[in-house]
Amino acid sequence: MARLTKKQKEAKLKVEDKSYTVAEASALIKEITNVNFDASVDLAVRLNVDPRKANQMVRGVVTLPHGTGKDVKVLALVTPDKEAEAKEAGADYVGLDEYLEKIKGGWTDVDVIVTMPSVMGKLGPLGRVLGPRGLMPNPKTGTVTMDVAKAVSDVKAGKIDFKVDKTGIVHAAIGKASFDADKIAGNARELLTTLVKLKPQAAKGVYIQSIYMSSTMSPSVAIDTKRFTEQ
Repeated sequence: MARLTKKQKEAKLKVEDKSYTVAEASALIKEITNVNFDASVDLAVRLNVDPRKANQMVRGVVTLPHGTGKDVKVLALVTPDKEAEAKEAGADYVGLDEYLEKIKGGWTDVDVIVTMPSVMGKLGPLGRVLGPRGLMPNPKTGTVTMDVAKAVSDVKAGKIDFKVDKTGIVHAAIGKASFDADKIAGNARELLTTLVKLKPQAAKGVYIQSIYMSSTMSPSVAIDTKRFTEQ
């Protein structure tokens, strides 16, 4: 087991054995983050669902009101008539066949891929490359659409997609430690409120079982689930 550094021990001592409000946790995360780069702030939410059952799968998108703090690289795989609007909306890479060839060769240096319904057939054979990296476009997350400009703009503005993993946990990056505490809290509430709205009808009992906030290399901070289980 790795030894904790002095700073890590000090940070751990500041986290009490209790559940915090979202606002309290956001302020505490800023206080206990001690790294020499702008750490990512993450939420881990355990849901009382069985992801193996289709009627209990939780997946969705949310636009964080204060953005992610990350410069998201977007690839727009579009036909020539859509290239101009994709570029104007802020896509970092725009094109089609040349990028499909690059992906076949293993290139995946992007965070999100936006495309059109008519192009999805060409992406099928690339599933083995894109799937494991979470890059395959999906109509449910708004990344397969004819309104390419809006899709690119939304992603650039802080739209993220999330999916419960096989252990029933949703992991999501909700900002950076350099954000004001109220902005971290605002992003966290937006994600949690969205998760509550997506509760499957088949899910029984307490839906949100635990919520933890952490930053890169920081201890995790437990958040009181009561507000979000009563909705």
